[in-house]
Amino acid sequence: MLPDGPFHSGELAAQALAGVASRGAGIRDFMPDQHRIFFGQLPWLFAGVLDRDGWPLATVLAAEPGFVASPSPTTLSIAALPGRDDRAFEALRPGGPIGLLGLEFETRRRNRANGRIGAVGADGLEVSVSQSFGNCAKYIQVRNRLQDGTEPAASPTELSSLDAEARALIAAADTLFIASAAALESETGGVDISHRGGRPGFVRIDGDTLTIPDFTGNSYFNSFGNLLQEPRASLLFVDFATGALLQLQGEAEIVWKGLELARLDGAERLWRFHVRRGWRRPHALRLRWSAPEFAPTTLQTGLWSAAA
Repeated sequence: MLPDGPFHSGELAAQALAGVASRGAGIRDFMPDQHRIFFGQLPWLFAGVLDRDGWPLATVLAAEPGFVASPSPTTLSIAALPGRDDRAFEALRPGGPIGLLGLEFETRRRNRANGRIGAVGADGLEVSVSQSFGNCAKYIQVRNRLQDGTEPAASPTELSSLDAEARALIAAADTLFIASAAALESETGGVDISHRGGRPGFVRIDGDTLTIPDFTGNSYFNSFGNLLQEPRASLLFVDFATGALLQLQGEAEIVWKGLELARLDGAERLWRFHVRRGWRRPHALRLRWSAPEFAPTTLQTGLWSAAA
């Protein structure tokens, strides 16, 4: 356990607004052996960083399993970098905060590791881990890895608003990732990246505003606690069939109560994401995945189309 407790002031405020209290017993200042082994099994690792303007940015690092190693319980060595056309590439600066999420679709396991970037080399980086914790399997869809794609990555398309392709990807999504940041207080503040899941259509699109339900989770409120302090955030959508990535930056606001909540099964809160800019990167990932097998918890959640 971290010496002063695992939560920063924003997370504590979010827990209070939600009417819950968590001791954060599963949050450690080191990685247990099962987490260290787990990261080494993965073909990808999701990351949240701060870009040159201080905005959170969500990205993904990918290579053959074994590209992530753990030389010690507080260190991860990652033999991969974002592509040079990814704004996250230049955000990997020694000393900068980073949030990491390992996700294994086949087993619906996920573990988090937050900390600071150490050395950055031509082929990878080191991370000093200050927070390590697991997450439950809720809303993770089972997918199986298929043969890697062979299409060359295309140059990214920069977006000032959501175009038709972006809207189609979001409308079909059952998974997204959110990178958020908090005031850098002692060991408890930094950058975090988290997973969200639902049935396709769980993200509502209204112009350049996305409305996303918050279903019951671990009651840590890491993302919401960050957003209370810093509304700037980043979303990442993955097209699992083609390897395309959609990275978005914008401001988020939380809807804690209201009639709108009652319309969507399972929603305990909502959050709105106002898109400011984005990047669509066709075939950015070589990894290809099967169609989803929905988690039982996912199948119990509502859709905006039914709510309407």
